[in-house]
Amino acid sequence: MSLGEILSFAFVQRAMLAGVLIAAVCSILGVFLVLRRMSLIGDGLAHITFGSVAVVLFIGISPLYITLAALPLVMISSLAILKLTRSKKIHGDAAIGIVSSIGIAVGIVLASLSGGYNVDLFSYLFGNILTVNQTELLLSFILFIIVICYVIYFYHDLFAVTFDEELARSMGIKTKRINILLFILTAVAAVLAMKVTGIMLVSALLILPPLTSLQLSISFRMTIIVSVIFAILSVICGIIVSFLLNLPAGGTIVIINVIFLLIIFGISRCKNNLGK
Repeated sequence: MSLGEILSFAFVQRAMLAGVLIAAVCSILGVFLVLRRMSLIGDGLAHITFGSVAVVLFIGISPLYITLAALPLVMISSLAILKLTRSKKIHGDAAIGIVSSIGIAVGIVLASLSGGYNVDLFSYLFGNILTVNQTELLLSFILFIIVICYVIYFYHDLFAVTFDEELARSMGIKTKRINILLFILTAVAAVLAMKVTGIMLVSALLILPPLTSLQLSISFRMTIIVSVIFAILSVICGIIVSFLLNLPAGGTIVIINVIFLLIIFGISRCKNNLGK
């Protein structure tokens, strides 16, 4: 089957568009999370998403509405993480660990009560981008627009908070509002990304493209743009390769992200060595 024939399928086009939108969102938000050393929040929210999906399936809600039903639970959990990270007695990584462990524990218990890991829950664990529906595509587009507006409107505030939150607060920047919006948007991105890479690999979309762009030592604005480019390329290439070779799309997308990271890291190391 030729590439043109593959792209002619409506479900492939829908998967490609949703994947590109979610990858762009995750790569943008990931830059701020990685630089603030909070990239593990993606992994924490992935565990929470697993618990939320298990709750929704246990209740008996139709698979068509699982994403919508899981969103409020993950958003509330992300705010709980933020609240715990503000505590002087609990560090950020510990806060993520606490909430994510609760999410994974709830998911395991409910999966057991409902008769084990059924097909629906299994597909969310490992992703199935080709099953993206119109509702999820619409949500992806809305989230993309919101994130773009958020970054443009709060760009200077985000820049200040990312590199020195204490200084930003002393400058009168409302850091609490910035953080709440960042965590909520990341939570929504994590839920929508579970169809792209699967719950187990959600954090990869938030971490790998930003890390790749950060190897280039470019301006902050260009780092965000390049991160988006790498993320989009990985999704497009991943879907095509997975379709041609009959491989899982989520894992293929992540592997391509890793390849991009290794290539850019290798080029950067070579330039640094030549510079010496």
